[in-house]
Amino acid sequence: MPFARVELRAVSKSYPNGGRPVEVLHDISLSAEPGTITALVGRSGCGKTTLLNLAGAMDFPTSGDVLIDGRATTSLNDAELTALRRRRVGFVFQFFQLLPTLTVLENVELPLLLARTPKSAETASDRLRWVGLEDFASRLPFQLSGGQMQRVAIARALVHSPDVLIADEPTGNLDTSTGDQILRLIAESAARFGATVLMATHSAEAAAIAQVRVALRDGRIQNIDHA
Repeated sequence: MPFARVELRAVSKSYPNGGRPVEVLHDISLSAEPGTITALVGRSGCGKTTLLNLAGAMDFPTSGDVLIDGRATTSLNDAELTALRRRRVGFVFQFFQLLPTLTVLENVELPLLLARTPKSAETASDRLRWVGLEDFASRLPFQLSGGQMQRVAIARALVHSPDVLIADEPTGNLDTSTGDQILRLIAESAARFGATVLMATHSAEAAAIAQVRVALRDGRIQNIDHA
């Protein structure tokens, strides 16, 4: 029976703004199963990125609970949070965020080195083969196209076979053809690695690959559509 890998229970998030907090998310309840893609859609400022940060344990709710495999992120200590982010969560960003002084292979391998995972170079090379960039291993990021950099970012995000893949506007800086290629890789990450994918997007094409589409407006869930 399917289970919720990521679950948000009545989650709200506010940020201080002088004496009057600004509420960015209000009473969000949502769950996502392994091997599925959930797309968060809505205008800029509706709370998509904040929700992703909460789901990836990069931030914490003001009220309510964010659970990964049934355990609230607020119950984890610093060491447990570090282990969670390094071993169980992968991140793909709109602006790639590759380290410019590291080669392609070194960028992909870095999460494994931080987690002290054995055979890190072998695994990184395998992920590069998966995204079709094994011949670019020794290049630096500035020698790549935008689409190639995003493929490296996906290889890095999946190098440790994470349970959760967080993707924030992964096709936002790419042309249509390259964006379609990135979307195929994201879809395959759910199918091949069993990742629970949470993706924020403005793109109808990106949202179309998701099994669940969550429309946000002003920090609230407006609609949830199951494909």
